[in-house]
Amino acid sequence: MKVTLQNLTKLYPSRNKASKEIVTAVSDFSFEIPDGKLIGLLGPSGCGKSTTLNLICGLEKPTSGRIFFGEDDVTDLPPENRGVGLVFQNYALYPHLTVRQNILFPLQNIKGPDRPTKAQMQEKALNAAKLVQIDELMERRPGELSGGQQQRVAIARALVKMPRVLLLDEPLSNLDARLRLQTREEIRRIQRETGITTVFVTHDQEEAMSISDMIVVMKKGVVQQTGRPQDVYDDPVNLFVAKFLGTPAINVFSARVAEHTLYIGEDPIMKLEGAGNGEVWAAIRPEGFVPDPSGPLRCRLIAVEVMGRDTSVVSAHGACAASSLRAIISSENAVDAAADEVRFSVKPNKLFIFDRESEERIPFRAV
Repeated sequence: MKVTLQNLTKLYPSRNKASKEIVTAVSDFSFEIPDGKLIGLLGPSGCGKSTTLNLICGLEKPTSGRIFFGEDDVTDLPPENRGVGLVFQNYALYPHLTVRQNILFPLQNIKGPDRPTKAQMQEKALNAAKLVQIDELMERRPGELSGGQQQRVAIARALVKMPRVLLLDEPLSNLDARLRLQTREEIRRIQRETGITTVFVTHDQEEAMSISDMIVVMKKGVVQQTGRPQDVYDDPVNLFVAKFLGTPAINVFSARVAEHTLYIGEDPIMKLEGAGNGEVWAAIRPEGFVPDPSGPLRCRLIAVEVMGRDTSVVSAHGACAASSLRAIISSENAVDAAADEVRFSVKPNKLFIFDRESEERIPFRAV
């Protein structure tokens, strides 16, 4: 099911009674979610991603804009008539009901001629449980399950009616690191097997990038960039997107362009064309550093952390916006941990330049 959002805006009155300021949760959001794809809504807390999800499912009504499922305008339809499945962050399972009864609950609330028979309900519930691999736990209650198992019950309950659209609101945030990894792989598998158009809300960029067909990066209710995860990572439109995506985070430096040369501090990093003279932000991905005894970027070495396949080199530079910078290099490229200084060359495709005021990306060509 294709989902189209047209100029969605959601405004709230200020909670401060003395202030008449309007809070904009979502601002002029337009996006088309292709049929059968998994879309990650990504951004920091308060960016409007959960509000957008609530607008899609009907729990919130937009101040302006329209929502279409296929060719159907569902903007004014109540949630129960939209054909959506919603999985909450806290699972929202009924503690006094068994797993089977929790999964059956949405089917039992169907009214009219579309209501399945009891036998059909039982079959649908069992099929949903098998899909998320909890069919052996059907007679247990939520309190007898682990967090990961409870999450699977919540997903099965959302899928049992085979919704047109599946909405996941930070479904992994209550799980430990190992379970998060396992469960996000399961979500990807389930989505591919069912072919249901899915919107996945998270503040964890690694989660979004690992399982999404496309991501939407938001900030303060405004869409910053959309695209395939790797494309957004490799080609950020502004400094916010560049800083938000990537682990470890991108390294940001105060820099300047003068006479077709990029300077970080006093270090002439590379010759370039296309960027005018002036003060800029230079940002380098951790994998963009190449240890080089004669490299132009000179840093004070802090630590060398060997992590098996890779080595993390922690150093400092006077122009770095943070107290330290981190370079990820192959363990084959040895760095002397006892040295006082480490020098790097920089990969041009891992270096980005941004306007100092607007923080918009400045295109350039290395020469």
